[in-house]
Amino acid sequence: MATLKDIAKLTNVSLATVSRVLNYDSSISVTNETRKRIFEVAEELDYRTPKQRNKNSDGNIEKIIRIGVLHWYTQDEELEDPYYLSIRKGIEKCAAAKNIQITMIFKNSDKYTINELQKFDGVLAIGKFSNENVEEFAKGCKNITFVDYSPNVKKYDSVVIDFKAAVLEALDYLNGLGHRDIGYIGGLEYIGSENVIIKDEREDVFQQYMKENGFLNSNNIYIGRFTAEDGYNLMKEAIGKGELPTAFFVASDSMAIGVLRALYESKISVPEEVSIIGFNDIPTAKYLIPPLTTIKVYTEFMGRTAVELLVERINENREIAKKVVIPTEVVVRESCKKKSKRYRCRNFH
Repeated sequence: MATLKDIAKLTNVSLATVSRVLNYDSSISVTNETRKRIFEVAEELDYRTPKQRNKNSDGNIEKIIRIGVLHWYTQDEELEDPYYLSIRKGIEKCAAAKNIQITMIFKNSDKYTINELQKFDGVLAIGKFSNENVEEFAKGCKNITFVDYSPNVKKYDSVVIDFKAAVLEALDYLNGLGHRDIGYIGGLEYIGSENVIIKDEREDVFQQYMKENGFLNSNNIYIGRFTAEDGYNLMKEAIGKGELPTAFFVASDSMAIGVLRALYESKISVPEEVSIIGFNDIPTAKYLIPPLTTIKVYTEFMGRTAVELLVERINENREIAKKVVIPTEVVVRESCKKKSKRYRCRNFH
């Protein structure tokens, strides 16, 4: 029996793309030529749809689970953020393997097509949402699982990471290398039509850790957006002050890319003069110069886990909510080193 994997191999596209095309997902961006090729190969291999494959012995068709995937980003915004893109990839892979039909619903001018939710068995919500959004989603569908956000642990399933443990591990690692003067470069996020600020937990944990250890210097904390551009600009600002901290904790790898560029342009050597540790472990992190030490977040696994949670809730009609916390770990590469006397020997003006 032909499978989606067979079609993906012959058409040289991803398994997720094949699944979305054959399920007539209108939100996917592929060329007409690719779409046509996928259908042609499916016909040549006599590929049967999930409905056809899941007939009972008496000829009745088993129920096919249909899931709506809500994004707090627009499609363009998601393309700029490998973190959420990877979560979606995990969802698509898991759905394809389980023959689950998924439909992507992206934000459009801070609004969502809520009336679509009623046709789904469940909804996966990726990202952070206002209380108003959450209440609207709940009116459209009773089975909702949140990914990277937990608005109500007693009511909704969620899959998150332990930000506190992750930041503490990163700072303990830098501390173990002898760094006490550590800077922070991070960002703020906004939700709802009124752009309410979500304070990033990483910054709070950083400040608490540094204060408790007697290391805190508020002048070394820089906040912008989670983009490479802001990472670059914030590091330029730090360099302009003169003497840099011996290390920086950067709250996203995307920002760290900009940070490394700013340091390179200023002829400040990493890690000989400044150590850098990032967060997320995006695919490009190991190819940066130098390769980036970072906190690995298992984003694809978060996506898969969210699908499994939602399917369990749908099939078993479970009413008690579950919150799954996915661990993280430090991935040691070449952007950090033990502090030496050379770190603070020159002014960076």
